[in-house]
Amino acid sequence: MDNAVYSTLARQSGLMQEMRAVANNIANVSTTGFRREGVIFAEYVAGLAGAEPSLSMAHARGRHVDLSQGGLTRTGSAFDFAIEGAGFFQIETPQGNQLTRAGSFIPSPEGELLTPDGYRLLDPGGTPVTLPSGVSEVALAADGTLSAGGNPIAQVGVFAPADPNELHHVGGTRFDAPGGADPVEGAVLMQGYLEESNVDPISEIARMIEVQRAYELGQTFLDREDERIRGVIQALGR
Repeated sequence: MDNAVYSTLARQSGLMQEMRAVANNIANVSTTGFRREGVIFAEYVAGLAGAEPSLSMAHARGRHVDLSQGGLTRTGSAFDFAIEGAGFFQIETPQGNQLTRAGSFIPSPEGELLTPDGYRLLDPGGTPVTLPSGVSEVALAADGTLSAGGNPIAQVGVFAPADPNELHHVGGTRFDAPGGADPVEGAVLMQGYLEESNVDPISEIARMIEVQRAYELGQTFLDREDERIRGVIQALGR
């Protein structure tokens, strides 16, 4: 019966990880550019000695990032950008270049476009997007070209990870792509819009209830098994 306990404990651990992911999704339902995440479960099967059946254990192997499009909200701000379709903005951070769908930027005194956290927005070549001195009003074309007075001055890069399955959430709305990211051809950008979180709160709450019930069932089994083992020990000790 020990095998059943080990299997249940492994399942409980995975359910706890999924509960944390669901809770994080719900907490970020209003966060601009947030990508929903889910836990990936894998099954480990091992053969047992003798005539005993094999042992199957489920455990969480990683997280899946939902790359589906979120809704677009009009802000009217000249430096609020949204990507329609696939791709990410690339920003420069102390930990290296990272990806994000949150497109709210602020021009620095030097003309560089920065995220609210102070990270520089990059162009398709990986160079910081910089506005010429004295430029305060810009227009963004669908291909990411920034212009002032009808003259192109810079271009906003749109990137896609080499392997979407390797995207790693590093904090907030930022992701790391260990395999690198390449510029996206034909990406469509919109000025004066921000992308909403792609979290569906109703489905996340429903999933939270399912995970909670599954965890409670596992805990009930463990409690009963603990009582059974205690009863056997007490009976043998008499």
